[in-house]
Amino acid sequence: MLTRYAIFNGTVKAGQEAAMRAWVNTHLTPLWRQFACAEDVRVLFGVEQDANGPTIPLILAITYADEAAMAAALDSPARYTSRDLLPELYEQFFDDVTLWHYVMEREEFID
Repeated sequence: MLTRYAIFNGTVKAGQEAAMRAWVNTHLTPLWRQFACAEDVRVLFGVEQDANGPTIPLILAITYADEAAMAAALDSPARYTSRDLLPELYEQFFDDVTLWHYVMEREEFID
């Protein structure tokens, strides 16, 4: 299993945290859930962080069976539509933002 993370590092405009969350859940989350071959879609909103750590108000984590499934997702129409909405997200809700992507191999240990 592979999980691809989109990590939004930056500062949400003062007082806009709830509005940003609502906007993401209304506009982006439905698209992210349409990515081809996505097995698990998680949208995480920052609550606490280390005082000296980076500010990460939003993380998207999508899990795929393998690299082929992830490649299909990255080529799906919903991905392009959601990517085109990012400038609006940034403009409306962020003072500054940097987006990083990481792909991690996932292992589960369930008793």
